Formats: sequence, C-alpha cells, structure tokens
Amino acid sequence: MTEQLRLMAVHAHPDDESSKGAATMAKYVSEGVDVLVVTCTGGERGSILNPKLQGDAYIEEHIHEVRAKEMAEARQILGVKQEWLGFVDSGLPEGDPLPPLPEGCFALQDVDEAAGRLVRLIRSFRPQVITTYDENGGYPHPDHIMTHKITMVAFDAAGDPERYPEAGEPWQPLKLYYNQGFNRPRTLALHEAMLERGLESPYGEWLKRWEEFQRPERTLTTYVPCADFFEVRDKALIAHATQIDPDGGWFKVPLEVQREVWPTEEYELAKSLVETSLPEDDLFAGIRDN
Repeated sequence: MTEQLRLMAVHAHPDDESSKGAATMAKYVSEGVDVLVVTCTGGERGSILNPKLQGDAYIEEHIHEVRAKEMAEARQILGVKQEWLGFVDSGLPEGDPLPPLPEGCFALQDVDEAAGRLVRLIRSFRPQVITTYDENGGYPHPDHIMTHKITMVAFDAAGDPERYPEAGEPWQPLKLYYNQGFNRPRTLALHEAMLERGLESPYGEWLKRWEEFQRPERTLTTYVPCADFFEVRDKALIAHATQIDPDGGWFKVPLEVQREVWPTEEYELAKSLVETSLPEDDLFAGIRDN
C-alpha cells in the first residue's frame, strides 16, 4: 500500500492514551505512521490521584486547564497529533445506590448525535485503523462505555454518504480494535516474573480481584511488539501528573523485566473489512500489503 498509513486512537479522558496503547502509538510514529489521539472529554471530574498533588488549591480550581496542559506534554512525548471532542467528563459514580450522572455530561449524550463529532474527525483524518475500548469500557466507567458506543457508530457511519452528510466526504476505516493491554495472561506473567526474581509484585490484588469477580477472558488477536517504546510510554504517563504517582504501582515492574517477559501490547480485532490471519503482530496487517 503506497498511501500514508494513519491510526486513530479514541479515548475517554486525557491520560487514557498514555496508559492504553501508548508504546504501540510511539512505535508507529517512529515508522512514519500518522497517529491521531481523539480525547472525548476534558477529564474535568477526574479525581487527583497523585497523593503529592492532592489538596493543591490551584489544581483543584483549574483542573480543566491543568489536564489540558498535561495532555499537551504527553502528546509531544508520544509524537502524536491530538483532538478534543469537547464533551464534559461524567465522573465515576460511587455509592450504593449509584448517584445519577451530572446533567450535560458525556455519558448522557445522545449516542448518534455524539458520534457525529467523531465521524467528522474520521472523515477529515481518514484513518485506516481505529482503536478504542470494548463494550465494558475496559473497566465500567460511564465515559469509557460511551466512548465505545460512539466509536462503533462512527466506524460504520463514516463511510456512508447518507449518514452525517454535513460531516465531510465519506471515508471508511478498514479495521477496528479494542485495547486489551490489561489482560490476565500479561498480568500473571509479570506477577510470576517479579516473584521469581524475589521482587514485590504490584499485581497480587489485581489477580485476586479477577478471581473474585470472575472477569471473563477477552480474545487477544493482536500482539504488537513495542518494548523499545515502553520508556516513552512511561514518560507520557508521568506527564499526566495529577493522575499518576511516579512512585506508584504503575512503575513497580522494572522495564528490563517487562521487555524480557512481555514485550508487546495487546488488542482484540473487533471489525475488519480486509482479510487478515490471526494472531497478528501489526494493526495494519492486511492493509499494508493491499
């Protein structure tokens, strides 16, 4: 294929792009692929998760601007382009029963209307491949689930000239993937590798919760080798300073252990309009050679 390869990654909040598929994106950027991150919300209702920044009055009052600045830094580290869809973070409801979602938030938007904004970006950027979350959102945050819903609609609608005629010339993406980087095989392999080396594993509680909730296994179809970009991924994640504690569990497994034991990021092929054979090691498998 002689045409420029383009990858679009659709995420719910600033920081999601750095915790899900970031090394993959950095790898493709290094190969000359055009990569665009679409961020659905501004992350305005996200809790300040870094204990070193909790209680900072300026951050609490200007969280929208702070998170936008963090996103700009992460974008530069990864070498990707980025667009905001402009929706308002829904927050993660907690309690029993769960409280209602805030009026006007992303998760309460009409799915077809919200998808129109994404269709416009797909038609202007013209990606062959799109990545997003599965129907459970990867984890059940209402914005992640909504991101899944609008991406599914937009993938099918972008190539249909009768849908969203005001959103530009039709463009049909060829493949759609779900991010599945937080999978049990990877987690178990890294957990056991840490214990074998006499190191404390950050994944013991994760694995217990997997057993407790009997979380169903997802089908991993695509393993992208990107170990050379794990350090770039971590730098981008640390750029989201309000969300990530650089001394926290995200970074407990040494990079050399990760590179040796599990040097890939994983995806689940959800839709493909081209022929491909599974398992894959490239999101553009079936596209590059057509």
